[in-house]
Amino acid sequence: MKLYYSPGACSLSPHIVLAEAGVAFDLERVDTHAHKTETGRDFFAINPKGYVPALELTGGGLLTEGAAIVQYIADQHPEARLAPTPGTLERARLQEHLNFISSELHKAFSPLFSSDTPPPAREAARARVARRFDDCERLFTDGRAYLMGETFSVADAYLFVIARWAKPTGIDLARWPQLAAYVARVGERKSVREALAREGLN
Repeated sequence: MKLYYSPGACSLSPHIVLAEAGVAFDLERVDTHAHKTETGRDFFAINPKGYVPALELTGGGLLTEGAAIVQYIADQHPEARLAPTPGTLERARLQEHLNFISSELHKAFSPLFSSDTPPPAREAARARVARRFDDCERLFTDGRAYLMGETFSVADAYLFVIARWAKPTGIDLARWPQLAAYVARVGERKSVREALAREGLN
């Protein structure tokens, strides 16, 4: 397998999950502005959507969209216990978390990464992110270690990555101490440290 990634982007989530599952895989960096891979390939020829992550499957085929990729990896490696069994309520809870992160939190950050966003819209985006961080903070007030309880899941890889975007976009996580502690906790996992190092983010 090969993961197409951009350092610190949402592709860091499947990178962490691949490391958690102990899967052998290759990495190829993508310049998402020039749409070229580090080997000079046209990234649009690989993924017509033009963005990461994209997972080139062993034996052929390409899978895109982070939430789909991480669940595929988890289902291919059930021994890693990164996702509950399909068809169970617990799996629906996992998908609930993934959908929230993707649609409500991930996309709320988008205006903050665009140089074209005017100041009022930038502040409105920060306010939207803050409201969603409020939701995350409430979730962790019951003392759970991870989103699903005491077991790390693919949703934790995703939330960790998106929550790390707070710092470069001028949002102070100290306002959400439970979430900040969670990010620090996940950041200590061996798989996370390995992925961060491979992407040059340490």
